[in-house]
Amino acid sequence: MSKVEVVKKNYLNHKDGILSWLFTLDHKRIGIMYLVTIFAAFALGGFSALLLRFELLSPDKIILTAKQYNQAFTLHGAIMVFLFIVPSIPATLGNFFLPLQIGANDVAFPKLNLASYHIYLLGALFCIASIILGSVDTGWTFYTPYSTTTDTAVITMVTGVFILGFSSILTGVNFISTIHYLRAPGMGWFRMPLFVWSLYATAIIQVLATPVLAITLVLLMLERVWGIGIFDPAIGGDPVLFQHFFWFYSHPAVYIMILPAMGVMNEVVTTFCRKNIFGYSAIAYSSIAIAVISFLVWGHHLFTSQSEIAATIFSFLTFLVAIPSGIKVFNWIATMYGGSIDLKVPFLYFLGFLILFVVGGFTGIFLGALAIDVHLHDTYFVVAHFHYVMFGGTLYAFLSGLHYWWPKMFGKMYSEKLALLSYWLIFAGFNLTFFIQFIMGSKGMPRRYYSYIEEFQIYHQISTVGSWLLGLGFIVMLYYMVKSIVSGEKASDNPWGSLTLEWTIPSPPEYHAFHESPVVTEGPYEYGVEEK
Repeated sequence: MSKVEVVKKNYLNHKDGILSWLFTLDHKRIGIMYLVTIFAAFALGGFSALLLRFELLSPDKIILTAKQYNQAFTLHGAIMVFLFIVPSIPATLGNFFLPLQIGANDVAFPKLNLASYHIYLLGALFCIASIILGSVDTGWTFYTPYSTTTDTAVITMVTGVFILGFSSILTGVNFISTIHYLRAPGMGWFRMPLFVWSLYATAIIQVLATPVLAITLVLLMLERVWGIGIFDPAIGGDPVLFQHFFWFYSHPAVYIMILPAMGVMNEVVTTFCRKNIFGYSAIAYSSIAIAVISFLVWGHHLFTSQSEIAATIFSFLTFLVAIPSGIKVFNWIATMYGGSIDLKVPFLYFLGFLILFVVGGFTGIFLGALAIDVHLHDTYFVVAHFHYVMFGGTLYAFLSGLHYWWPKMFGKMYSEKLALLSYWLIFAGFNLTFFIQFIMGSKGMPRRYYSYIEEFQIYHQISTVGSWLLGLGFIVMLYYMVKSIVSGEKASDNPWGSLTLEWTIPSPPEYHAFHESPVVTEGPYEYGVEEK
């Protein structure tokens, strides 16, 4: 009897009580806590988005005043970017699976990992407090000089984002150290899963770029409190300087969001095509190339506020950064060619990612062309492009990875039928919401506007209906995932037939996942190689 109890012991029931979770040093539990927290942030950000879309059904007021509208879209942007998209994959799937994929029992610094989560919680509390204290109405970019003069709770929100940056930096330091020093015997750099490569490239950006944002936000607070003339032209400052500082972090931050997503896609495409990844080395090097070039393209956010020579240089660099992303897309398609494709839900999210990310990428090329960007800058075309990359890219990859690793995380299977229903609701709802915005933007509809001329009303109405489908899709997802945990069918240790190390241990994993350090003798995706 005692033997059966030992077999059933895992990280979920290793210790009982809420305190055993809040103060755990187990990377798996920390990953789960991040998962719950960021989904709460996603729900708040999603609700504010639905509120915005409902208000935009008509050019006249429905429920929100102009100021409340500005506060709602600021809340939506800040919550989605800083509390959800940036930490989504690294903090949840990365924390849970990075050590397992390299054969380690934890990250290099478990206490630092827990501290990262507590710092994230503290930053989130400041962001939420700003809603109560007079919600910010500056937009998520906090552009000066408006952010230094508005009477809303800018300092509280900015302080929250400042604190969140430390969580991001500490996570990056932990991941870099873990990858360098805790790999299993035999796992050289080119035997690592590509998800690990993507987290490594992401961690480099987190460590190098995030301090720039922190300094920028401190300068913003100093100007707001003491009237130091840094960004406000009325007191001798330069608002374009703020844009340079902000985007020097925030454009690399786009790749903090998308690089882990690309890593997830590598794992999913090989598993469900039953093939070795095409061009492993090219994909690995392209991740590092994206991390490096990402620091050189911030100026394409300032095409309309800088010299022609600078704009031309940044336009070229914008095209350049598309090349390593294109390499990945080509290699994924080549991997699918001739594969034994299994159209399970994780792979459907991969296909959705591929379609939507390519649309987002190509429209980014349009915006990188100076002659076109002059007309499309600050229109709904940019809103659509951003969401096709961030939602269609990062969130789709996150959902793919979540469905892929769900059986390993919780030891339960979800309903394939309900997952399919949710997938198609989200896919249809997303495209209905955002594709129409490309048309609006090309016709000149400015983004962030509370009101608009009547000729745009039908486009906004279509977009709003799409958002309702999108919301319904996520409600269905919440239902079947909770049902899976409560009463789902027990998952086998490797339901997809994957080859990476995390699938060699029980589902869900034990507190100490590996009783002996595994010895790696081949690459992570050798599907076509006969076992010796």
